[in-house]
Order: sequence, then C-alpha cells, then structure tokens
Amino acid sequence: MSFTRRAPQRAALALGIVAALALAGCAPAAQGEAGGDTPTAGGTLTYGRLASANDLDLHTQITANNAFAIDKVFETLVSFDEQGKIIDWLAESHEISEDGKTYTFTLREGLQYSDGTDVTAGDVKFSLDRNRAKEGPLMLTAPIDTIETDDAARTVTITLTEPYTPFLSELTSFASGVMPTDFGGKTEEEFLAAPIGTGPFAVSEWDPSGDLSYVKNEHYWQEGKPLLDELVYAFVADDNQLLQRLNAGQIDAIEQVPAANAADVDSGSGTALLKSDSWAMEQIFFNTQKPEFADRNVRRAIAHALDLEGIAQATTFGTARAASSLIPPAIEYSAADVNDGAPELAHDIDAAKAELAKSGYADGFTATMLIPSGNSARAQIAQIVQESLAGIGITVEIESIDLAAFRERFQAFAYDFMINSGQSDAPDPNGLITFQADPEGFSNSYWTHYTNPEVTKLMHEGRTTPDGPEREQIYLDIQEILGNDVPYIPVYYSPNLHGTTAKVHGLESLPNGTVRFQDAWVEAK
Repeated sequence: MSFTRRAPQRAALALGIVAALALAGCAPAAQGEAGGDTPTAGGTLTYGRLASANDLDLHTQITANNAFAIDKVFETLVSFDEQGKIIDWLAESHEISEDGKTYTFTLREGLQYSDGTDVTAGDVKFSLDRNRAKEGPLMLTAPIDTIETDDAARTVTITLTEPYTPFLSELTSFASGVMPTDFGGKTEEEFLAAPIGTGPFAVSEWDPSGDLSYVKNEHYWQEGKPLLDELVYAFVADDNQLLQRLNAGQIDAIEQVPAANAADVDSGSGTALLKSDSWAMEQIFFNTQKPEFADRNVRRAIAHALDLEGIAQATTFGTARAASSLIPPAIEYSAADVNDGAPELAHDIDAAKAELAKSGYADGFTATMLIPSGNSARAQIAQIVQESLAGIGITVEIESIDLAAFRERFQAFAYDFMINSGQSDAPDPNGLITFQADPEGFSNSYWTHYTNPEVTKLMHEGRTTPDGPEREQIYLDIQEILGNDVPYIPVYYSPNLHGTTAKVHGLESLPNGTVRFQDAWVEAK
C-alpha cells in the first residue's frame, strides 16, 4: 500500500469528517446561552480532573494535568480557535516577510499581568529565550537568529536563519507563553509557586497533590471577562467517581467523560455533554530497546492481530473513530482518509502469524503491558490486546499502576509495551511527528527509542518546505513509513468528551484537549 498525492486537506474540512461521528443531539463544542438566558457574572465553577497539577513551569512541562492548568495563567502571542485555525492573541497583528524569515508581532495596547503591571515586548523576549534555554519538551525548535524588541512600539521582531514553516504553530503552544522579565523581581522558585501572567485567571491556592484554585484576573485584556470569580480544579483520581460527583451536582464540570457514559451524560436531565474534535489518539507504544519489540516483524505481527475497528467500538461506544494513521484527521496532511482510511497493516490473523514466523520469536514470548489505573477504557483495551495476541502465541501480562508511577516508568523506559495517548499541542503536523519520531528529541520518539534515518530526513524537510502539495507529500510519506515500521499503533482518534451540569454555559473546547473558561458562567443555584 502506498500513499499518493492528493489535494491539500485543510484542517477545517478534516474536522467535519470526525464531526460526523458525533452522538445524536450532542452539545456543540462551545456551549452558548441556554434557553435565551443572559450570562451571569460571578460565582465559582468547580472542574473535576483525573490528575492534579503538580508543576506550573510552562517551559518544563508537557502532560495534560499541568499543561491545561498552565494555560489558564500564561498566554501566547498567537493561539488557535476551535477548528485549529491560528489567530492573533496577545499580539493584535503579525507580519511575515516575503522570504519567510522575519516575523513581526505588535502587542495589544494596554496589556497587563494579573498583578496590574504592564506587559512589555522585552517580556516576550525573556520568555522565548527561557523557553529555548530550558530545552524542555516543547522547546522552540525554529532556527531563531535574533529576537529584537521595541517597548515603545510594542513590537517583537524574530528573525530566523532560514524559513521554518511551523513557526507560528510552535508559538501557539502554552510553552511559548509570556511571563514578566526576571520573574517580576522574584526568584524563579518563588514565581512558579504562585505565577502571574496575562491569562483570565491567577493562582490563589494550590496543592500540587490535590486541588488548584484560581481567581479572576481583574486586569484581563478581554473586556468584561472572565465572567467567573473563581475556577477550582478538583482532583478526583477515578473516572467513575468523577461521573458520580457530576451527576450529584457536587462539581460543575468534568474534564473527561468515560465513553461508556457519554450518551447518558448527553441525555441526562441535569447534565450536558460537550463533545468536540481533537488532536489526540489512544495508542499502543513499544519499547524498542526490548529485544522482542526491537524486532520489526514482531511489531507488524501485533498490528495485524488487532481489530482496531472492534476495539474502538467496544471501548468508546461509537464515540471515537478507529485510527488508520499517526496524524489525526483534524490536523492538516493527515493520511487518515488515504486509501479508504485503511491502516497499512490491516486486521489479518494469517498475516499476523506469518509476520511472527519471520521474526526471531516464532514460538512466541511473554511481555507485560503497562497501563495507568483508574482508566476503564485502557483496562478494556489491554484485555482485548491480551486476548488477541494469545491467538498468535504471545502471552500478555497486564500491569496497572497509578498515573504518577506510570509516567515515571515509561519515561525511564522501564516497560515492555504500554497504552498511552498521543497528543498534538499545536495545529501543524510537525509537532506531533517531532515528538513521536525524533530520536534526538525530548521524548526520544515518545519513549519508544525508535529511529529511522529516512523519517528523520523527511521530518527536517517538512519544516522548511512551504505549505502546499509538496509538503503534504512529505507527511504522507512519513505516515506510510511509520505505518509499516510500527513503533506504535494508533488505536483510535479520541474526541474531547467533557461533561457539565445543565447550569454551566460558555465553555470552549479546543482540539488540543484544553477548555477556555473566560466565557464560562454558571446559573445561580
């Protein structure tokens, strides 16, 4: 199977494909006014989450528990909307030179931090310089030559050594957020314990192993917003407990609705489902440092053995679409709909047995699948994998551990294979490909240790090639190679499934999985 050139697929069009899978009667991505009610300012919204925020350093973090807390405090020059379209944010405008190497941003007039101090162009330079110096998981990889500023004109001019197509997309990441120069006179540790930014909320109380409370930023640049006085991130470690508390009205919204309960939340008299398209996938990852999974034929055998359509239906109750390529269809240049949407290695037990026979483990072997506890969907996927691989002679033992320990284990390469989510943090395909296929990147190909020189070469070409058919073909080629090498198996494209009580309105769900709260309001109880 090979990928052939096709007309460029814009993200907005791709989103419509996934949207067709939406539950009947599902709430729109951004909740509007219900029944003609007028938005009410004030009050508190309590938002239930499966993991606590334990670090608010925007330049060293990447996991959703921290990322979607950090982005309430720090904001970026440019951002993206619900369809993934890049839009100006702290910058009121931006210009790109004809040679594609100079970007000029003009800050909005009167920008202030939550403590009332002014935002300067110099703060932007300080923040971007720190991003690069920290060399964290979402470090700017654009070939930046200089960053020049003019506080009086509110301008930031960034010059690159060569064109870099995904630069604007990189700048939408929360890791490109703006903070005060020299941490506003505090030590780095003091500042990050109670950070200030331009976001709609400021941290008021924070337990790194528990809840996080925000208060309204009285100096927010969007006039009249946020509407809420307070936003509370409540830590609840189990998805069933989250749902129970939502149904009981003990919390106002939850970050993640179990797919099995999506229809009930959608049809409940006191609840509503907020479903939107996403840049996320559930995936099976192989530690290619393990001899069994260093064997390409073993990985290919496992891919053939799994019925992804069946897994998606059984574990997401029709809310998700079985994956057929690494880049989700909501991101431009996805191969998800190439060749009728079939994965490179389709479900075929005979082919699976033939691949295993060609491997160094023709008689089978035993491996442990690592999963986080408290996630019913992943537990079910693991059981299906266990049953499926038994049919080709591979014995799977399932190890379920708490989320924090799970992250420590896979980041230390202390696993055989695992179920985890893959997530793009920005609208350009480069971000996801870099994180999952760059052997020299922060995650070492998403902690698989996968290396393929041809993929690396194409990845670099994709960064410098202008948007259009040639760039599209590069990413189609990358996806084809990854689909055949199988360092990971994309299982299904995960929709965002947020739940709210019927009294909550105005949440805006973004494709990276976060929620904007500046328009949120809660009916008086």
